[in-house]
Amino acid sequence: MVTPPSHRGGPGSPDRAAPLVGVLALQGGFAEHVRALTAVGARTRLVRRPAELDGIDGIVVPGGESSVLDKLSRALGLAEPLRGALQAGLPALVTCAGLLLVAEELVGAAPGQRSLGVLRVRARRNAFGRQLDSFETHLSVAGIGGDVEAVFIRAPVIESVGPAVECLAAVHGQVVAVQQGAITALSFHPELTHDLQVHRSFVGRL
Repeated sequence: MVTPPSHRGGPGSPDRAAPLVGVLALQGGFAEHVRALTAVGARTRLVRRPAELDGIDGIVVPGGESSVLDKLSRALGLAEPLRGALQAGLPALVTCAGLLLVAEELVGAAPGQRSLGVLRVRARRNAFGRQLDSFETHLSVAGIGGDVEAVFIRAPVIESVGPAVECLAAVHGQVVAVQQGAITALSFHPELTHDLQVHRSFVGRL
């Protein structure tokens, strides 16, 4: 059970503390997310153990290697508490491999790879090809901005969405960003650019 944060006033309150955002720090690009979150005024906490979910206002699940994130989260006893927190409405920003970790259905999963199943999408792993096929582009992302810098590295795509899942952006005809309740899921890496629109939007909703 995630403990709600304390000592925060209402929106606009002068004594309202900066939101505390957990960043899953098992593997992958968590340091870059910490940099971006700090730049937009959030406090951050690295999350590696279930107890570190307590009291956070939101969580970022970064990119990396999705099968490794899966194995480590289960080995450290973090998978089920994280699933429960997300199902209970903890706001989340999930990027690239993080999207695969939370998706309901995976296509092209590694042998034995599991997911948390809380985001009602079918996602295809490594849909844009190998590392050499990485690319950068600018996207219009609904609710965030019309010119968002996006880096795609062995990125997944979202092949289908369930009810209550809103598509936010597409590239090459493929859906690469969705919103489901308090979960914002992106196929790309906003943290590898100097564009803070994604992180500012996320923190602004906390």
